Amino acid sequence: MMDIAEISKIKLGSQTQHAEKSWDDELQQLLQTVPKEESWLSANGGVYLYQGFWCSARGLKSVISFQRHFQAFDSDVVVATFPKCGTTWLKALTFSTLYRTQFARDEIENPLLNFTPHQLVRFMELDVYLENPFPDLENICVYKPRLFATHIPFASLPTSIKDSKCKIVYMCRNPMDMFISLWNFISKLRYQSQEPPLSLDEAFDKFYRGTYAFGPFFEHVLGYWKASQENPNKILFLKYEDLKEDISCQLKHLAMFLGVPFTEEEEKQGVVEEIANICSFEELKELGVNNKGLHAFGVPNEIFFGKGKVGDWSNYLTPSMVERMEKLIQEKLVNSGLTFKFSSETSQDENVGFA
Repeated sequence: MMDIAEISKIKLGSQTQHAEKSWDDELQQLLQTVPKEESWLSANGGVYLYQGFWCSARGLKSVISFQRHFQAFDSDVVVATFPKCGTTWLKALTFSTLYRTQFARDEIENPLLNFTPHQLVRFMELDVYLENPFPDLENICVYKPRLFATHIPFASLPTSIKDSKCKIVYMCRNPMDMFISLWNFISKLRYQSQEPPLSLDEAFDKFYRGTYAFGPFFEHVLGYWKASQENPNKILFLKYEDLKEDISCQLKHLAMFLGVPFTEEEEKQGVVEEIANICSFEELKELGVNNKGLHAFGVPNEIFFGKGKVGDWSNYLTPSMVERMEKLIQEKLVNSGLTFKFSSETSQDENVGFA
């Protein structure tokens, strides 16, 4: 004979299944009413326009669960990026800076040697809420304060994140390098899944129109940029190119923002340089843990590491593409005060944007 606890489990399981079915039905109805475009990943897949940005059907389900159910703490830290803007690097840097006193300085003890940055700082919509609308966040976050990641635009973040005192670290990258990195990333995925290649022209057209996961790019970047201008104590806006140019300075800025500034003693001991080194693109790329296994979304971990160079776009984009891109940048950034660097040896002429 079943006891009360067993009966309760059966009832709870039945209620959960009913809620899941109801939610799946609701999602299917939503997908029938919003605009759809062909996905970069597959000719048979699609991305859907939701709240002004594009998302796959699978991703959209977890995005909405995240929006509905996540309750932010004032102590939370959220790493936010547009895809292929140095997300893996930023996760490693933020994790190592925020939690540096919670594990020994000995390299053997650094969690980055045994876990990928995506396992240590998990995506909300591409991991945590992917299979479970009510994940156990306390067990997911081993270290405190809680640290999460997202690709969702600022306007579509859960209300509790925007209304709380939690901090957001956002990093962007110049759109030309971001586009090439994204195209190379998608090309590797299509090759692995035996999908026909996506030509550079096709990809550029999709990018220009903004029809790709979490795009359009400029709306995404400007959303966080404007929010950071209005509330700099809540949102730290970083640029990929600035970190490549002076990582030590940017790390100190990051630590100060997070409320864990490097002490004089730490600086004397070379802690800043240690973090910069172990989190460097070269070091992370060579670690065995980053060369095997799959990310929660089914993406091989090794694919997250491309070239990581500033200015690599010049090896791919045609003059006409560059001209179209420059016009688009000028159109989107007018009066925003946001500029981008497009070369590792940046001159005044290579800062594109409008004050």
